Amino acid sequence: QYDLASILFEARVDLPTGMRDELLEFYLDELCKKTDLGSGQFMKHYWGFVLIRILQAMGAYGIRGIVEGKPLFLQSIPFGIKNLAWLMGQSLVPVRLPELTASMEKICSLPDWKLPPAAGTARKLKVLLYSFSYKKGLPKDLNGNGGGFVFDCRALPNPGREERFLTLSGKDREVAGFLEKQPEVKAFMDGTIALVEQAVSAYRSRGFENLMVSYGCTGGQHRSVYCAERLQKHLQDRLKVATRLVHRDLEGEAAAEGSSDMEEELDGCLPG
Repeated sequence: QYDLASILFEARVDLPTGMRDELLEFYLDELCKKTDLGSGQFMKHYWGFVLIRILQAMGAYGIRGIVEGKPLFLQSIPFGIKNLAWLMGQSLVPVRLPELTASMEKICSLPDWKLPPAAGTARKLKVLLYSFSYKKGLPKDLNGNGGGFVFDCRALPNPGREERFLTLSGKDREVAGFLEKQPEVKAFMDGTIALVEQAVSAYRSRGFENLMVSYGCTGGQHRSVYCAERLQKHLQDRLKVATRLVHRDLEGEAAAEGSSDMEEELDGCLPG
C-alpha cells in the first residue's frame, strides 16, 4: 500500500483524480490476479498508508524547505497540501485522530497555501542592467556566474547619425521619441522584454538572487541606453523587480567608481 500511495500521491506529479482512480483500479485488478490478497483487504489499510505517505513527504518538505531554506522543496509544499486537503475532503482518514486532524485542518485552511518565509532564505531577485559600447568590450560580470543576457542594438536605427542627437543620449526625451517611432525598435524591445520576463519568472520560482541584462550598441550612448532605461522601467513598474542600472560608457568614471560598491552589494547572490 505504501508503494502505491508513493506513486499515486507524489506531490509534484499532481495526478488528476480520475487518472489516480484509474491507476488504482488497474493495480487492484493485477494484484488480485497475481496474489491471494483481495481488493477489500488491500483497501482496508490503503488510505491509512496514503495519509502516512502524504505526512512523511510534507515533513521532508518542511525540514528541507522551511528550516533549511531549499527553494525546490518549498515549491512542493502547496502540492502536498492539495493532496492532504483532498484526502480530508473525502473523509478517508481511516481512524479517529483528533489532534492530528485539527493540525491537518489548520494546514489546509492556509489562505492560498501561502507559506511563511523559509529560515535563511535568499534575498529577493535583483536585476543588474547595463548599457555599453561594443568598442570597449562587454560589461564585467560582478556576480561570478558568467553574466546573463547580452542584446545587440546595432541593427536598430541609429540616432547618432543625426547631428541634432549628437550631444544627447538615450535618456533624453528627444532621442527616446525618435526611437519609439521606429517599428524595428518596438519589435526588438518586445522580444527582449519577453525573454527577460521568462527568466525573471523562472529565477524567482527557483530562488535565484540575481540576473544580469546588457544592451550594447556602437557608442553606448543612444540605442543601448534607451533600451536599458525602458527595460528597467518595465521591470520596476510591471514585475516589481529590484534593479540597478549602469550606463557604463555614458557615465564613464562614475560608473567605474561604483563597480566596487556593486560587487560588494551583489556578492554571494549567485543563481543555484
